Amino acid sequence: MGYGVKVMFWGDYALFSRPEFKVERVSYDVMTPSAARGLLEAIFWKPAICYIIDKIHVLHPPRFMNVRRNEVSEKLGKKNCKALMEGQKNAKECLYTSQHIQQRASLLLRDVCYVIEAHFEMTAAAGQADNPKKHYNILLRRLRNGQCYHQPYFGCREFPAKFRLLEEDEPVPQSQLVGEKDLGFMLYDMDFSDPNNISPIFFRAKMTNGIIDLHAIEKVR
Repeated sequence: MGYGVKVMFWGDYALFSRPEFKVERVSYDVMTPSAARGLLEAIFWKPAICYIIDKIHVLHPPRFMNVRRNEVSEKLGKKNCKALMEGQKNAKECLYTSQHIQQRASLLLRDVCYVIEAHFEMTAAAGQADNPKKHYNILLRRLRNGQCYHQPYFGCREFPAKFRLLEEDEPVPQSQLVGEKDLGFMLYDMDFSDPNNISPIFFRAKMTNGIIDLHAIEKVR
């Protein structure tokens, strides 16, 4: 019995930020594998499982639009919250967003639709009560019922994603993209193996007839 799934995600807008742009936000042409993993984790995640993205189907051609958004330049971090709980006088009690607003330009994607093919593997955190079939059935039930831990989103929380499960006998819809396209180097994921040295992992993304196959990619650090 296989433990892979095919899930369709779609929405009005998306922003998969390129890390090489520091201030202004510019989206990749398509979804990144780490963003695809985050969508599935929003639906069902446990420490005992780890999602592996196999393929990303890009059903709609990339369409861009420019917008300007107000963003808050600061946040109350974990250290500040801990200091506030301990009664330290230098801790901030609140953040007035009107005093920390910055206007930034963003290059967004619009009218996006993807199908993610993925499977999961058991991790070292799995206990005796954890088994693949159990988690697979939970994932299927949540997908069929439209349940999620938090609303899935395309890169930023203000761009929500709708989703539905493609059953095993249901084919993936035909992409509107034809031919091959080299998308250049794209962020694959972040390497958290060393907490003191978190580093990005990139790969050379190539799309064939709207499909990015992640089985035989070469990762670059």
